[in-house]
Amino acid sequence: MGHVRVHILGMGIVSPLGIGISETKDALKNNLTAIRPISLFSTSKNRPLPVGEVQGFIQDESIPRTHAFARIASAQAMADYREPPDAIVLGVTTGGMLTTEPLLRRKEQDYSLFRYHSPSSVGEDLASRYRVIGPVICVSTACSSGAVAIKIAVEMLRSGLARRVLAGGADSLCRLTYYGFNSLQLIDPEGARPLDKDRLGMNVAEGAAMLLLAADEPRHAVAEILGAGLSCDAYHPTAPHPEGKGALAAMQAALLDAGVNPHDIGYISLHGTGTLDNDLSEARAIKAIFKDKMPLLSSVKGAFGHSLAAAGAIEAVVSAISISDRLIPANTGCRICDPGLMLAPVMQPKEARISAVLSNSFGFGGNNASVVIGTPGKFSPSAHDIKRSLKILSSSCITGAGTTKKTMEALFNGRSCQGLSSDVEISENLSPAQIRRLKRLPRLALSLAVEAQRAGQRPDKPSAVFFGTGWGALSETFNFLKRLEETEEQYPSPTDFVGSVHNASAGQIAMMFNSTAANVTTTGGDYSFEQALMTAGLLAEDNGKTFIVLGADEFHQGLSRLLDESVLRGQCPSDGGGALCLTRGGGDRGLNIKLAFFENAENNPKVISSVVQGLGGVERINGDYGVILAGIPGALKEKAADQLKTFLSLTGFKGPIIDYRRQIGEFASASAVAAVMAVKFLERGEIPGALFGGNDFLLYKKGALVVGFGSFVTAMELRET
Repeated sequence: MGHVRVHILGMGIVSPLGIGISETKDALKNNLTAIRPISLFSTSKNRPLPVGEVQGFIQDESIPRTHAFARIASAQAMADYREPPDAIVLGVTTGGMLTTEPLLRRKEQDYSLFRYHSPSSVGEDLASRYRVIGPVICVSTACSSGAVAIKIAVEMLRSGLARRVLAGGADSLCRLTYYGFNSLQLIDPEGARPLDKDRLGMNVAEGAAMLLLAADEPRHAVAEILGAGLSCDAYHPTAPHPEGKGALAAMQAALLDAGVNPHDIGYISLHGTGTLDNDLSEARAIKAIFKDKMPLLSSVKGAFGHSLAAAGAIEAVVSAISISDRLIPANTGCRICDPGLMLAPVMQPKEARISAVLSNSFGFGGNNASVVIGTPGKFSPSAHDIKRSLKILSSSCITGAGTTKKTMEALFNGRSCQGLSSDVEISENLSPAQIRRLKRLPRLALSLAVEAQRAGQRPDKPSAVFFGTGWGALSETFNFLKRLEETEEQYPSPTDFVGSVHNASAGQIAMMFNSTAANVTTTGGDYSFEQALMTAGLLAEDNGKTFIVLGADEFHQGLSRLLDESVLRGQCPSDGGGALCLTRGGGDRGLNIKLAFFENAENNPKVISSVVQGLGGVERINGDYGVILAGIPGALKEKAADQLKTFLSLTGFKGPIIDYRRQIGEFASASAVAAVMAVKFLERGEIPGALFGGNDFLLYKKGALVVGFGSFVTAMELRET
């Protein structure tokens, strides 16, 4: 049992209401709104819609807008602290999309121009600036991303993986989201009016907020993160559960995690987007918890707009301000509250002493997150169990050779698995109804999840989903932007927009299995699957239930070579993925997996010595492991090869070394397939000699290491216990 307190030491914010904490306070005190017609890019064929656009800052043209926001907010949060944080956890959905869009329209073919496209590049940019050695995790769960990032950071601190973590969210406006939400008819042309009886929708916005979180450092703390809870509606790709079941579960989980009761909550920072369904769903969930003893409550999205991945982090900062400055923001934009909601929001800013705030963030795919923020030291910290290892029940993979059986047959017979399986083969585990209107990535993900779950031979279905993808749904993104251009921005595709979000595939899995616990998508390039596995290790419940951890990426003819230099250097177009059906609790005997190491090689010249030490030293590495599957991305081939050479020199490891990308091809989540390869090797007890240029190698009950090299160095260990 642990009793770690998580304190907010510093905060930073960039929003349409202002830059910095002081400007934000003044705007909230004066009940200002920043919703106005967009000016960031031309909408010449259409009347400009109202958005929340950041004004009054000088754009660094060398980086995209999202990155600039994250830099400014992080500098504010880190202003009083010189020592780098141990890790960064950042929620992002758009990344460098605003920069990418005109590049694609100009038909640019230089991949270096797209180097800041990925959501993960925002956190990596911050890691470079602050010389962060530890993990950098990018969360992409749509509008709940910033709040989910805070939850992951809290668990890193509680588990002892870090002492300080920089966490938050950042997103900029772009054509994809501006026209995408409009295609869903979710935009209020008069400006968002959360909870209002005449509300018509939301307004897309932009910004960033960052929090420097620390374990047990109460001195100078602004506020304390008491707890957080996650859930998934598993109901619909965009619409919330009409009764608010997912929202209710997230809030209940947050209160339990925080160790507080509903009557301890003095203020609720509502998700409150202003759409008919979202406001009603959230209201029903709140009534179910608080009944007739309702705390103060309001939504700030009528003032800020809805800044997507940044929203949860921005509202966490506002919640901390409510505690430290006794400032309760107004429900800006609402004139007459909808009587059907049975809520009484704060209509004008007011002063009130409160001890705890419940902050809600709900996103596409039913991804729900609630965070409880309190006065430092006011509440007793709740106890948290030290979580046990993850036991593998079953696995599945897809490569150019086909699904699991065909892939393993090819590998054990020395045949290449590079290439692209047909859509028909990918979909062989799925019914026509399940794949209707789905493109390549969600089909890959669903097929992997279904096969892994069936192979587990357990009646229960996975309760949670953790998905790693380097590039997300490229087909949907490309098609949306192409149609937007071809129709002169008149007829964007709502179906492609919904499918373009990184977490859409994980949401499809949740709906298939009715998985209502955590649903988290991570996107970290070549280390996306490792991020998903780390997140599962932090968040998966210790209750004996099963959950899925998977990684997948699709090859796209128009985008893959522009975005991923490794694909450009590959022998042939390849894609695929791997999935593990796991459990925790109920006895840990069996084949276990854990992420044993994850460090930033760019900021640690001694990273290979660190990984040797992190794995228990030379004697343990040689004594416990019989094979190493080495991840050497094509874009970093020389660097990664040198790292592997140093690793072998330091350890004297004599077992088989398998460069798995040479076998399965170049795609970001290839390490997910490598993990499945390791599972199959251990189940069989031998390594086929064809994979490493020798004779078949007996493992004699030794385990396997999957080591990723390059910009980061990671190590997954698989062992029988």
